[in-house]
Amino acid sequence: MQELRRELIIFTGLFLFLALTLHFKAWLDHPIRHLEALQTSPLGLWHPLYLTLAVYLLIWIFRILFHLIKRFFG
Repeated sequence: MQELRRELIIFTGLFLFLALTLHFKAWLDHPIRHLEALQTSPLGLWHPLYLTLAVYLLIWIFRILFHLIKRFFG
């Protein structure tokens, strides 16, 4: 259960990091309008979750590889 909680915290933190870095000016200038514009986004309504999941999986693969290398040489 602790591991699931940790992974959810990592995913949520990554989501917030990506949302704020990719759309920083929109979050400062007009955050409500920015959220409302998700419905008409060319990438789709759920694109923030899809992109976060893709980046999370990439990071997860590197974490596993690092763990295996560390275990092999350690």
